[in-house]
Amino acid sequence: MMLTLTFSAYDLSSIRFAYSPLREAVYSFRALLRPAGRALHLPWMRTVRVAGLDLGPLVDLQADPTGYIPDFLTPSPSTPLPDLEVELATLRATPPEVVRANLDAMAGPRTPAVRELYAEPVEGMARLTAGIEAYWDTAMAEHWPRMRALLEGDLVHRSRQLAARGPQGLFAGMHAAVRWQDMRLRLEERPAAYSRVLGGEGLLLVPSIFVWPRISYRTEAPGQPVIAYPARGVATLWERGTAPAPDALSAVIGRSRAQLLAELESPASTTELARRTGLSPGSVSEQLALLKEAGFVTPHRVGRSVLYARTTRADALLR
Repeated sequence: MMLTLTFSAYDLSSIRFAYSPLREAVYSFRALLRPAGRALHLPWMRTVRVAGLDLGPLVDLQADPTGYIPDFLTPSPSTPLPDLEVELATLRATPPEVVRANLDAMAGPRTPAVRELYAEPVEGMARLTAGIEAYWDTAMAEHWPRMRALLEGDLVHRSRQLAARGPQGLFAGMHAAVRWQDMRLRLEERPAAYSRVLGGEGLLLVPSIFVWPRISYRTEAPGQPVIAYPARGVATLWERGTAPAPDALSAVIGRSRAQLLAELESPASTTELARRTGLSPGSVSEQLALLKEAGFVTPHRVGRSVLYARTTRADALLR
């Protein structure tokens, strides 16, 4: 079955990007509960210990046999770079009628925790938020700077692709189930066929680490459609080695600079490049300044970070 979204020119101009710490927490917890097919994240899973945590109704909200996650667990980010605290406040303030409507959409029998949340949504959402906070501190906080750098790098890359090549470039390589043609976006991972002609709502694209290897979406009217897709470079997140620098290029521009260009398959910060390469942050900054002067990298400010991206000249040089 296929989902089709038909865009107008205004909808194309209303495409926006954002990542979501809360969404990463929810998706990562699902990966822990259902690790089959998620071998990419095994290095992270081996470090996580959640036994004994009071997670509130979080476990039971992941029990839908169809894979449905209540929409209130994954609210649309209001800014491109939201803080977890802001998203948790949004979650905590979910109106009771929305909580109950989302729970009504879940398949299968209700567990006692879900029945309790349905009966007392205000108190239940407070327990759920506290449970997610406890889970975040245990499983996510230590790794979040690295995850955030990867997500911010994807935002820079996708924004550049959209500006340079339009929607065809934006959606190319995003996911095997995503195809763009003739002002239509088609998603092939859906249990039933569905078509929607957008009327100016645009589209929210959310890069995600733990949605891999699938995509997730909320596209029914009304409201802005949302698609969460695997962030570019997610396969390298838990790797400790470095990308090999081409020997011939190293002989021309130096091994450190060649290594940095090889690492910039996805935009990255000075701190992240230092972690990957073993070079000191000061040395990385110095080499990046030289590469920037030569026209091989460009800096992009994303929130509090400055990410460096390869230019087309550098891509040609590496080829």
